[in-house]
Amino acid sequence: MNLPEGILLFTAGILAGMINSVAGGGTLVTFPALLWAGNSPIIANATSTVALVPGAWSSLWGYRDELKDTPRKFLILLAPSLVGGIIGAVLLKHTPDKVFASLVPYLILFATILFMLQEPVQRWLKTSDASHHPVTARWIAWTGFYQFFVAVYGGYFGAGIGILMLAALGVMGLSNIHQMNGLKNLFGSSVNAIAALYFIYAGLINWPSALLIMAGAIIGGYGAAGLARRLGQKFVRRCVIIIGLAMTVSLLIKR
Repeated sequence: MNLPEGILLFTAGILAGMINSVAGGGTLVTFPALLWAGNSPIIANATSTVALVPGAWSSLWGYRDELKDTPRKFLILLAPSLVGGIIGAVLLKHTPDKVFASLVPYLILFATILFMLQEPVQRWLKTSDASHHPVTARWIAWTGFYQFFVAVYGGYFGAGIGILMLAALGVMGLSNIHQMNGLKNLFGSSVNAIAALYFIYAGLINWPSALLIMAGAIIGGYGAAGLARRLGQKFVRRCVIIIGLAMTVSLLIKR
């Protein structure tokens, strides 16, 4: 790694920390930066996951009060989250580099589209009658099945899983958006953590890059969060969407 690449990764970490503090979607900054720094797509994906785990868990801590008041029956979704996360990580490890490289533009595009849908889905959850459906064993079984596949995607690539989880929690019967965000962070952090542990075990981490992003994300999440809030959530979200779309186009052109 040379100096410009190190500066790029540290800056990407700061931006990811800022973005995650107000809107989420930091992976759409760190993953492209790791690619530009010369990492293979699989190493870049695994390294990005590990680098952002501390920030995800610190965000979860901020929702500890909301989680205390959340019905314990929803915690059953931790099981499919962990199982799906490890399966997704194993699938990534055994995906040939060329195959994953060919999937990357479409994965980034899919994650960007999910990010674009986040606000409309959250508005729907606040107004839709879906939040008033009774929570039966059948609903929990189907949602657990759904959560498993979301977690597999999360362990495999990860960007955009939050909005998929929010939609499921709304259908399950939760209407308090803060409780929903708390559970989303709990499940998402669990998926990322179990995937990160496997990536470390499998030797897929570029540690100098991961530590630079991690340090930047801590600074961005705490030191620069005020700037991100002053810029406004809409501005930050638009920047993330532009980055995601630009990265998709760039990778498709290079193919």
